[in-house]
Amino acid sequence: MKLTGAEMVLKSLLEEGVEKVFGYPGGAVLSIYDVLYDEPQLEHILTRHEQGAAHAADGYARSTGKPGVCIATSGPGATNLVTGLATAYIDSVPMVAFTGQVATSMLGTDAFQEADITGITVPITKHNYLVQDVKDIPRIIKEAFHIATTGRPGPVLIDIPNDVQADMAEFEYPSEVNLRGYKPNYSGHGLQIKKASQAIEEAERPVIYSGGGVIASGGAEELRELARKAQIPVTTTLMGLGAFPETDELSLGMLGMHGTEQANYAITDTDLLIAIGARFDDRITGKLEEFAPEAKVIHIDIDPAEVSKRVAVDIPIVGDVKTVLAELNQMVKEQDHQEWYQQIQEWKEESIVTQPPIAGKLTAKKVINEIDNLTDNDQVVITTEVGQNQMWAAQYHRYTQPRSFASSGGLGTMGYGFPAALGAQMGNPEKDVFCIAGDGSFQMNLQELATAVSYELPVNVIILNNHYLGMVRQWQQLFKERRYSSTCLRKRKSCPDNCAAPGDDCPEMTPNFVKLAEAFGAVGIRVTEAEDVRGALERAIASPKPVVLDFIIEEEENVFPMVPAGGAINNMILGEGN
Repeated sequence: MKLTGAEMVLKSLLEEGVEKVFGYPGGAVLSIYDVLYDEPQLEHILTRHEQGAAHAADGYARSTGKPGVCIATSGPGATNLVTGLATAYIDSVPMVAFTGQVATSMLGTDAFQEADITGITVPITKHNYLVQDVKDIPRIIKEAFHIATTGRPGPVLIDIPNDVQADMAEFEYPSEVNLRGYKPNYSGHGLQIKKASQAIEEAERPVIYSGGGVIASGGAEELRELARKAQIPVTTTLMGLGAFPETDELSLGMLGMHGTEQANYAITDTDLLIAIGARFDDRITGKLEEFAPEAKVIHIDIDPAEVSKRVAVDIPIVGDVKTVLAELNQMVKEQDHQEWYQQIQEWKEESIVTQPPIAGKLTAKKVINEIDNLTDNDQVVITTEVGQNQMWAAQYHRYTQPRSFASSGGLGTMGYGFPAALGAQMGNPEKDVFCIAGDGSFQMNLQELATAVSYELPVNVIILNNHYLGMVRQWQQLFKERRYSSTCLRKRKSCPDNCAAPGDDCPEMTPNFVKLAEAFGAVGIRVTEAEDVRGALERAIASPKPVVLDFIIEEEENVFPMVPAGGAINNMILGEGN
């Protein structure tokens, strides 16, 4: 069967079971979009920016476990994918991105809309391809999906010149992939797993430190079995939220710079740290010399490059988390760490994260607690932007299921959360999807409101509006004597040069988010009083349209606990002045 290169792309996507593609057309992908016009089995979602397409594909992947797919044209279309690819790469998200390219005869000539996208994306993709022969398209696409979804997941980019898209050849889709040098190890070493079991049996104060690798591997059930069988408290990274239910008595919540007191204290006092699918990121460890100083360390990870990269490991186990934990659970004996458990409960009772919100005040905690109360944790997906909103969403919502939380962790990409929410809603039409946003980061990709309205996606955008770039302002408040340099989003040319605090005569916020939502055809709701929070959320959840809720919160509400940069994680700031 002879097909054009463009037809091969679509045929290959169908062979891979792809149902949805996010993208933005252009001259260098005209042939692909022409074929898409007649393909009923593949739904294309037209975003309003290529970065939005990449983040939507990412949110779709994180919330479903299926690889996300996006398409962009050459030159600026391709380079607009870069931030989305980097976001997916550092957070290990399976994606396949297709870009158009100028004709092969024009490569390297600085032709119109030419960019060396394979060269540009080498550091931020797991692998990439420049296709120069139409006959290679089926093999390359088969390999791309295999690489993106196996081992440690990640994005793969395929760049296809427009003449290759038009060329014809026989189409035969490969049944298998055999790549020399790429053989991820799924089975951990049996002797090392036995050593880990013995270490767990001997430990008095064990802690499980669970990362995004648990979710990527589908190992949440095995993690829960291990924790409950051996009575080991579990703390999760930002990427690992949902792998262990935060309603469970063994849950410590999130650890690290903005982690809970109980998680950070437990890590500091533990004698056995069991790191599972985590990479000892600097936001987790704080000052390395004081991170789990008394602990023997077990590290289970499919990526050998992460083992002992930042923290010396006593028992390394390279393998798939789900596979390794299933074997470990057969060896581990039931344990009882009652004294350690009691200490954990005491820390929990004193935790500022678990305290109720201040009565009568419209705070971020009040808003997110109400979302938690109003929704079924098994039927909700939370995405976030980056900054204070991200940390509040991580701290105050109780995550009980894997793939219920999507956020840019390693790269910290403002503008991620809203398009990611659209991808999550596309992949989970039966669930309530919320994007927790700041008034600053929402403006990075607010044009995707048009996408939400066009595709009738009932996403709820929760803007925690403090009129500032909140996290930067918090650092300026705590460490720069309230010198609020370029962080006030209400500032006008007529404002005082060195304004250091909000006042009653401050100008109105620009934009007006309610009017903005209505201009796009969405619903806009502003909330200024604490007693109106629940009603506004109920209205949003019931709406079949996308809803933007503008919650005017305290301008100087901060994220606590907080570990100062370079500090030990047990040395937390718990409020202003302490």
